[in-house]
Amino acid sequence: MTEELTGAGAPEGPRLYLNEPLASGAEIGLGRDASNYLIAVMRLGEGAVCTVFNGEDGEWRAQIATAHKRAAQLRILEQRRPAAPPPDLWLLFAPIKKARTDFIVEKATELGCRRILPITTRRTQSERVNLERLQAHAIEAAEQCELVFAPDVAPPQRLDDALASWDPARRLFFCDEARDARPMSEAVGAQPHESAAILIGPEGGFTPEEREKLLRQPFVTPATLGPRILRADTAAAAAVSIWQDVQGDWRGL
Repeated sequence: MTEELTGAGAPEGPRLYLNEPLASGAEIGLGRDASNYLIAVMRLGEGAVCTVFNGEDGEWRAQIATAHKRAAQLRILEQRRPAAPPPDLWLLFAPIKKARTDFIVEKATELGCRRILPITTRRTQSERVNLERLQAHAIEAAEQCELVFAPDVAPPQRLDDALASWDPARRLFFCDEARDARPMSEAVGAQPHESAAILIGPEGGFTPEEREKLLRQPFVTPATLGPRILRADTAAAAAVSIWQDVQGDWRGL
């Protein structure tokens, strides 16, 4: 939970993500953490206003009806912005060190990914994933960046299992360190899809067997991110940025 950003169009009061339906007149009880944040940290009292969203119903203005640092209650007033989900782009990545995995989730949220999927490969160095922490990072990034959508962070899945169950209608852009594929911008432009995903490998890259299996899939398109080998967190941010620039909602700005 974070304070609102300043400037034109800034929301009124702090922004909170709520896992509750939002509608005018609704009364919503807050959990201990959210209550403590509003009442004890932000020092808001009864009648103060904040901004809330849930990823489905848009962004709403809300008022504190009961000011209690362990069990505050909000009254939903009016909608400020309608729901606006980002393009249907997923990010698949092999988890790395804790702080850098957190970075990937935060930047994928800020850059407009709809879903984030940790993928286990043979060279994955950090197979233990704290989903609750990663989801919290995604929500905090959405709160801070004035988004009205927070992506779902899916449970980890083995690469082989992900490929076996993949919907072929969703084009998977595989960031290939071999650098003998098309640049990412050209690959995305040549095969535009409303539903797409980007796959980032682990530190050390994919094994030759994994790369061969990926290239055999009819729904996979290899792409390169340039002449340098990028760290996994850098590659994730770069690849998503390129996709958004070529095909995503950045074009409408």
